[in-house]
Amino acid sequence: MVGERARSKALKFYIPLALYLFFLLFPFYWMVNTVFKSDKEMYNLELNPFYIHSPTLDNIVHLFTKTIFLKWMANTFFVAILSTLIALGASLLAAYAIQRLRFRTSQPTGVGIFLSYLIPQTILFIPLAHVIFQLKLWDSLWSLVLTYPTFLIPFCTWLLMGYFKSIPKEMEECAMIDGASRVRIFRTIILPLCLPGILSAAIFCFTLSWNEYIYALAFISETSSKTVPIGLVTELVRGDVYHWGPLMAGALCASVPVALVYSFFVEHYVAGMTGALKE
Repeated sequence: MVGERARSKALKFYIPLALYLFFLLFPFYWMVNTVFKSDKEMYNLELNPFYIHSPTLDNIVHLFTKTIFLKWMANTFFVAILSTLIALGASLLAAYAIQRLRFRTSQPTGVGIFLSYLIPQTILFIPLAHVIFQLKLWDSLWSLVLTYPTFLIPFCTWLLMGYFKSIPKEMEECAMIDGASRVRIFRTIILPLCLPGILSAAIFCFTLSWNEYIYALAFISETSSKTVPIGLVTELVRGDVYHWGPLMAGALCASVPVALVYSFFVEHYVAGMTGALKE
């Protein structure tokens, strides 16, 4: 009986979980596998590609000495953090107004904001390019800081609307009876209570800003102003020659900050997403 229950649990839980983890982690394994291989070993078809036969650090040295990878990382941090702050500020105010003030068009406005998130970036970057050109921000990191919130704010607003909905209105009504203003209620009651939702939205914004490709490719051409996704592709791919080792080394290093953010705040991220799904 016990053995049958264990087999059933393995078939229903452990085997699917193992398969899922395999497909999830295999790209990272392949990335690490490629980083520590020389070109000679990488293109030798007689060797087993799943093992590293002669480990080398040449690819990492190439990345940090032949490119300005650290500058790209600094640019990416600058853009991701500022875009996240701008998007969070706008989303918090918009979500609170739609969910709590309940003006006549609050419901259609909320739906419209979320639907705007569905507009593809490949369509938006053409009018945004005109705006950036008029503001003379071409080849400037500020062009990315100002355009990234266009796709960050809609989803964050929708996410925070769901979280605000989970906070009882009675708490705010009691505070109003005691004479607290709307601003004070928002600052002292709402913000602390919806901290998991804010962290969830911040992680979402940071991740999308960190990995964004289309706007960065369209608005930035100066090598020293590029972000990591653009810098790696444009500087380590020459025509049909792909420098796979340094490319994988750059991808591995660039994935570390995002992995750290998720590992430290995953519980808040799940709580925030759950609150949004209730909406």
